[in-house]
Amino acid sequence: MGDRSRAAHEVSNRPSTKWLERIRRWRGRHPYWGAPKLHWALKRRFGSRGLPSEAAVSRWLKVWGLTEPRRRRAHRGPRIRRPDLTVACQPNDVWTVDFKGWFRAGDGTRIEPLTVRDMASRYVLAIELMPRQNVGDCRRVFERIFAQYGIPQVIRADNGSPFGAGGALGLTRLSAWWVRLGIRVEFITPGRPQENGAHEQFHGVYQREAVNPPAQTTRGQKRRTEEYRRRYNEERPHEGLGMRVPAEVYYRSRRRLPTKLGHWRYQQGWESRLVKGHGVISLGGRSRFVGEAFEGERVGLKRARPGVWEVFYGPHLLGELWETEVSGIRAVWYQRGKGLKR
Repeated sequence: MGDRSRAAHEVSNRPSTKWLERIRRWRGRHPYWGAPKLHWALKRRFGSRGLPSEAAVSRWLKVWGLTEPRRRRAHRGPRIRRPDLTVACQPNDVWTVDFKGWFRAGDGTRIEPLTVRDMASRYVLAIELMPRQNVGDCRRVFERIFAQYGIPQVIRADNGSPFGAGGALGLTRLSAWWVRLGIRVEFITPGRPQENGAHEQFHGVYQREAVNPPAQTTRGQKRRTEEYRRRYNEERPHEGLGMRVPAEVYYRSRRRLPTKLGHWRYQQGWESRLVKGHGVISLGGRSRFVGEAFEGERVGLKRARPGVWEVFYGPHLLGELWETEVSGIRAVWYQRGKGLKR
């Protein structure tokens, strides 16, 4: 005798026709409700006797083609090589920036230390004790630092706010402003804090010598911090500097903070658009998202091929806009680079 089918002659757990009609009717009344809401509403209205399970309701919605399609992941844009990290050969080649990690003064006030350090000379340009991390306050701090020390060639930061974000090129309004000033912004590779290891080590020294334990008030912590910064720059020798102190090596940048910034200028034949509120531009009569980091700035549009525009922030490619889509920019994404750039 041959093998017999194990399939059931009848499906015992199939909902009754009455319940199937109820599910379809209630779905028609509430076209945007999913299985959990429909199951709850049907139980409340008709009771639980014979009520199909939530999973069964979900299956029948799929059978009838009444489920909402899943959102597709955003299309990736052009792939570019992650820039190599720059080797700092002289002062102002590379500044490293970071937030140390918040702590509380003795009176309970929260303190967020923003630290800025010249990589080649080890000179600490600033330890700014801030109440919070945000773009506006950070920009005002950097305006003071740039006015005092000039502008570096490169600023290196991690990928977190307020320096980095998840949009095009990882820029925020703060780091996009740095780019606008002619500074090259380098983000360390995600998950590799050792790429900014010297700055992290400096944070440990600051913690031991000026924070542990903290002062009673923010004002007291500021006095202690400025005294620590003076000692670090003027008294603490570094083996990497031949036992010289940072103040003997560092000098101000010749690149000065401009008093006024105009808009980017783009090549003849390109389109140019002003980025409006919420990071959108107008293209083909529709609003298209390019990034909140670029609000108030002009981006350039270069026709790459029929129906596709490449979007630039100055000389920097942000991604592509496709005329057949209504979504935002297909932002560039990085493939991992190797080594250090000299």
